[in-house]
Amino acid sequence: MMDLLGTDVLYRRWDAPSAKAVFLLVHGLGAHTGRWDFLANFFARRGYTSYAVELKGFGRTKERPRGHIDSFRVYDRDILALREIIAREHPGKKIFLLGESMGGLIAFNLTCRYPDAFAGQILISPAFKNAMKFPVSAYLTLVSLILVKPKKTIALPFTSAMCTADIDYQKIMDENPDEVRSASLKLLLNIMGEQRKSGRLAGDLSVPALFLLAGEDLLVDARASRKLFKKLKLQDKTLLEYPGLRHALSIEAGRERVFEDILHWVEKKI
Repeated sequence: MMDLLGTDVLYRRWDAPSAKAVFLLVHGLGAHTGRWDFLANFFARRGYTSYAVELKGFGRTKERPRGHIDSFRVYDRDILALREIIAREHPGKKIFLLGESMGGLIAFNLTCRYPDAFAGQILISPAFKNAMKFPVSAYLTLVSLILVKPKKTIALPFTSAMCTADIDYQKIMDENPDEVRSASLKLLLNIMGEQRKSGRLAGDLSVPALFLLAGEDLLVDARASRKLFKKLKLQDKTLLEYPGLRHALSIEAGRERVFEDILHWVEKKI
């Protein structure tokens, strides 16, 4: 754990000797930095170092209740603080921001606001619109208690099988205490707020963007990603889709094909 500018940043790193460039990885809702092992090890073997931020309220962070954060600006501060650590430890190296699911939403909005911080952004199944089937009771709870009990948590309606078809990794997810399957009312409201902002910010994006969408996504609505992608005024933008693959492409069966596509894209930028 590092302390930079008063912000505690919990993160993991995967080193490559004489790194060609560096990835800053942002995980999704309910996930944690351990989920990045496949991707980060793939890139470490090919000469890229990765740092992954543990978002507060998730993984092994100390904040309670789990699944809660007061504001997404906390995530922004932690990511930018980690970016400064990377810049200090890898001077002159390009830094690419890569986010999955909610992490993709965070990465997109942050890069729109801080265009000089990163050489490019890579979004895996970005959560620009929810596709999870919350029960009616969850919406009633949100409306009735958001002002009086914003930290109240509700169950997230997803399973490991909705994230990946990899049976072995499903078991790992189900047995890993770092996995979180709940979120606070305030966090869910914050997500909706950030989703609304992403459409307004899209015209401001000025760094290269790679969108990677799962063909069988039950957690986020890929149509929203396609729609937002079309709004981007960038010349350097790429959208790739993977028919038959499930939401969490970083841990999905067939993930190496996704990693190869990222590698091909990044190698053109360094």
